[in-house]
Amino acid sequence: MSEQPMRPATPMLQQIAEHHSLLQRFMGVSKEWKGFVFLLLAGFGLANLAIAYVVVDGRLDGHWYDIRDLGNAVAGLRGWMQDEGFHPAVPYVTTALLGALGILSVVGGWLLIGSWVERRVLAKFQIRQGPNRTGPFGLLQPIADAVKLMQKEVVIPRAADHFLYYAPPVIIFIPALLGWGPVPWAERMSFLDLNVGVLYTIAISSLGVLGVFLAGWSSNNHYSLLGAMRTVAMMVSYEIPISIALLAVVLLTGSMQLSTIVAWQANYNAWLILLLPFAAFTFLFASTAEINRTPNDIGEAESEIVAGFYTEYSGMKAGLFMGVELGNAILVGAMMSTFFLGGYTLFGLETWIPGYLILTTKIGLVYFLFVWLRGTLPRFRLDQLMGYAWKFLIPLSIAQVMLVAIEASIFARWDVPAIFPLVAFALVNLGLTVEMVRRWARALGYAPEIMAQQPVMATTIGGLKAAQKMRGG
Repeated sequence: MSEQPMRPATPMLQQIAEHHSLLQRFMGVSKEWKGFVFLLLAGFGLANLAIAYVVVDGRLDGHWYDIRDLGNAVAGLRGWMQDEGFHPAVPYVTTALLGALGILSVVGGWLLIGSWVERRVLAKFQIRQGPNRTGPFGLLQPIADAVKLMQKEVVIPRAADHFLYYAPPVIIFIPALLGWGPVPWAERMSFLDLNVGVLYTIAISSLGVLGVFLAGWSSNNHYSLLGAMRTVAMMVSYEIPISIALLAVVLLTGSMQLSTIVAWQANYNAWLILLLPFAAFTFLFASTAEINRTPNDIGEAESEIVAGFYTEYSGMKAGLFMGVELGNAILVGAMMSTFFLGGYTLFGLETWIPGYLILTTKIGLVYFLFVWLRGTLPRFRLDQLMGYAWKFLIPLSIAQVMLVAIEASIFARWDVPAIFPLVAFALVNLGLTVEMVRRWARALGYAPEIMAQQPVMATTIGGLKAAQKMRGG
């Protein structure tokens, strides 16, 4: 009998084989190494028990070395400078520089590793390897990409407006950094704890429109101008549902201060995504349009207008436009976590775990959702995207705000334990959201039964009929 060719292993079988190989390697390790690993794990467990004892005992509370809230250390430094007789401006300038350095470290660190993370996750979705050659696990690939971009020749169109051409790569980064100002990382960890933080957030997010329009217009390229105008139209349109969604948050919590919004969710142990599901969806979807993420990356639809508004940019200038997308993605993750996912709180666990670690985990989960959407959904057409904002999101958001205003009035005047009105609001809002979306979609002409029909060409000319005949023959 002839030998049968071996069937290629499926990805699941390959993973099982890899895990089995790793287990065999560990079992073959010498006893000395096993003892070292055991001691390391035992030491880690004892250290955590010691930290837990100190936390429960209350010895860390409020002291500068309480690492659960780095704002304690900054406040201690400012108090020490004031006690030592420094000029009144020195403590505030010093702490402001430390806060700015922290924001730059977060954004800069993510820009270094973010492209690698996104490419690796997308590769997993598509059963590929992703970057794996440059450095261990491909970790040096972002550095190699940056070096490549810096070495590329910078080509400037002859008829471009040189001053305005150079400005957009810098302008577009300003909102990506300033937007982190009011984000609370812990109880005392926010750079700008403004009482109008929501207004500040909306105002800062609208600044990116200027950079996009200048980039398209100054290039003196019709493709770039077309991409810029499409992006401006999209960003201006989706600013409205974002503002209305955040208005619902302000009505229910009674504050525009981000730290107060987080404290409200922690006080009632209720995330606003459960109480305001449509507002959360509106904010998340509209934010993908604001930051030009799939499925709403209309501004750089490569299949239609090359690279959109930055078609004429090359080298590191184009790299800045691509990098700011990563920075905006985690900024939206921070805003989504703050407004709808409880921010740095987690049902009391923030007294044990540093709040900034909790917030970082939530940001990572929202960013994973962005990558998931990018690897799953196709790009919307411009007319679909604009129609969805004006015909669907905005009318339903206005209706929801009216409902939330009534609920906020009831919540303020109903003298019962908070759990009863909050549970009622969550159930009512969820039910009304489902019903409003279904009825309004029907009113706009959406008919899911039409989508379930088989294509005419496939059923009458070849396609399914041909396959059925082949099986029957």
